[in-house]
Order: sequence, then structure tokens, then C-alpha cells
Amino acid sequence: MAGTARMKQPGDLRVIRLPCTGRVNPLLILKAFMEGADGVLVSGCHPGDCHYNVGNYHARRRLELLQRMLPAFGIDPGRFHYTWVSASEGSRWAGVVSDFTRRIEALGKIGAEVPANALAKAEQTAMTDATGKTTS
Repeated sequence: MAGTARMKQPGDLRVIRLPCTGRVNPLLILKAFMEGADGVLVSGCHPGDCHYNVGNYHARRRLELLQRMLPAFGIDPGRFHYTWVSASEGSRWAGVVSDFTRRIEALGKIGAEVPANALAKAEQTAMTDATGKTTS
């Protein structure tokens, strides 16, 4: 809606559309950082308004955990943000992306902040259960 209403958005923003935030695998976010993204913003429907009923509830759990784990992978948690913005909230969307872009610009380029083995470390963590045993 922000685009069709001709609201200003940052030019260096890359939008990747998915049917639901419940489909966002946290490993894809880590991969984006490893491939040079200075920041990652995930935005989806408000909790309770999910077309797929519970997708945003699943997303909220995964994304909250990812945000807490980012320092373990050498990534400043300020480079990641998730929020809920409906398709009809164009002005809110424009504000969210502008604020996030300003925050990322203040943090600077990600550079060598992300260790080369962060994705492998995250995959290993994802396959380890609470007792420390590796699962398949």
C-alpha cells in the first residue's frame, strides 16, 4: 500500500515477499547476514489476523529466539527487527522501514562482523536438542 500511495521509502531496501511470516526460516536470515545484508527486517500480519491462522505466532517464537541468539553468532541484534504491519497500513510501513534504515545506517556496514562459520554453527544448534545431543 505504501508503494501505490507513493509514500517515500528508502531506496536501498530489498523486499522479499513470502505468503506468511510463519514461512521465514531463521537460517535464511543468518544467510542474508553472511551474504552481506547490513540489516534484516521481517514484517507480517498482526497476531490474530493471520490468513493461515497461526503463522505469525510461530514466526514470533522463532524470531524472538533468533534475536536473542544473534550475539552468539557474532551479529549485533540491533541489525535485526521483526514487527507486525498489515497491508492496509501503508504509512506505518513507510515509518517502520525508514526508522529501521536509519538504525542500520547508524550501525554502519556489517563488514567482517559475521564469522564465516555462523550458518554452520546455527545449523548445528538447530539440530541439537535440549540435552545437547545431536538430532537429525
